[in-house]
Order: sequence, then structure tokens, then C-alpha cells
Amino acid sequence: MRKIHVIGIGAGDPEQLTLQAVRAMRDTDVFFVVDKGETTGELVELRREMLRAHLADGTYRVVDVRDPERDRRAEGAAYAPAVGDWRSARAGLFERLIADELGEDGTGAFLVWGDPALYDSTLGVLEEVLARGAVAFAYDVIPGVSSVSTLVARHRTGLNRVGRPVQITTGRRLAEGFPADADDVVVMLDAQQAFRHYADQDIDIYWGAYLGTEDEILVSGPLAEAGPRIERLRAEARERKGWIMDTYLLRRRPGDG
Repeated sequence: MRKIHVIGIGAGDPEQLTLQAVRAMRDTDVFFVVDKGETTGELVELRREMLRAHLADGTYRVVDVRDPERDRRAEGAAYAPAVGDWRSARAGLFERLIADELGEDGTGAFLVWGDPALYDSTLGVLEEVLARGAVAFAYDVIPGVSSVSTLVARHRTGLNRVGRPVQITTGRRLAEGFPADADDVVVMLDAQQAFRHYADQDIDIYWGAYLGTEDEILVSGPLAEAGPRIERLRAEARERKGWIMDTYLLRRRPGDG
């Protein structure tokens, strides 16, 4: 039977590859590299550099494919259906890749940024492919160093405080309200910088962009003071590179409600 490795490759630093990840890479015949477009071409090249660093020439193939387009204008009730359509299009793409590029006993792999279990669609898409029944395969998951782990490590802090929960959410959800049952909130996928809604509260922010790469940017401090600087640095970085990936932790100070 065909086999698929879903390999977490870390937030961007090539040294975040685990020994388990390297072992799975060396067990792979074909790597499927999903390209999101010209603006993130350097991320595709970073994957290739990882392969060249750990695998012998001629022992593997790379198949580059363009990621299906998603309607990023969809809001409100239209958001979930738009994501569902995109995931189904991805499932069709993955199904063709596995069927056409792998022999019946071949091994393929998807190299996933950060950790495949945290805000990544690959596992759900593979389950949809299996549910369709057109191609059979087994798959395993290699955990990776997430951007969340990298963020708090770079800022030399923890995710939570003693006896207190931490919540991981999206910018879209944060804009709807600060979680009522958590004082430590990690925010991902925030294109609109929803932290601005809470600048008048007694909250500290720990922010990072391009974590683990040479372009890494870090800012921390009281949200009222650090927020404007983050907005400026983020806009400049996006203009310079054409894309940005950032994550941040909001930490409410004791006694602030």
C-alpha cells in the first residue's frame, strides 16, 4: 500500500528539524511541495534546502504543485463554506498527486510548516481523500516545532502562568471578543491586527514575525506602547517581502478584567 508521511518541519529555522523528521524524509520517494504563489517562493526554496542538506542526490523526487485559490474576501456566514470549498479542491489535488506520482508501494511526504496538528489543513484534507475511496494509502504524522513554541522561546517566556489556562485562537475570533476564561491568549492567522481592539487594557504583547528565519522580527511590551510599533514594522515587512507570517501572545496583567 502507498504510504504518506506528514512531516512537521518547524517554523522556519532548518535546525528545528527533528531526528524523527529527518528519518521520515530519508524514507520518502516523492515530496509534494505545495506552492502558494510567487510571494512565498522563498518558503518553497527553504524546503528544498532542507532536503538537500539531509538527503543524497538522486534518492528522491520533488513534485511542485500550485495551491488552489481560496476566496479570501468571504466574511461572516460565507467564510466557512469558502474554506470548505478550498479544502475540497485541495483534496482533489492531493488525490491526483498520490494516485499519479506514487507507485502502489511508494512513499510520499508533505512537508508542513510548524506542527501539522496546529492550524494546518493537511490532515483533514488527507482524511477527505481517504473518504472518497478513489485511492488507498496509510499515513503517519511527525510532530514539528510550532511557531507558538518558537515565539515563546524567542521571548524567553512561557505560554501559561501557574494554575492558569492558555487559549490558542485566530485573529478573526479575537476580534469578536477577548476570551473570558483565559488571561494568556495566543493569536494566529491575524491579517487585521485584532490586538488593536484591546490597546486600552492592561495587557502585554509578545509578537514575532518570520519566526526562525533570518528575517525574524520580535517586539514585546505593554500593548498600548508596543502595538503601534508592531503595526509599523508589520506594514514595512509586508511591503518589503510581499508576505508576512506572524504570531503573538497577549497576556492580561493580574487584576485587569
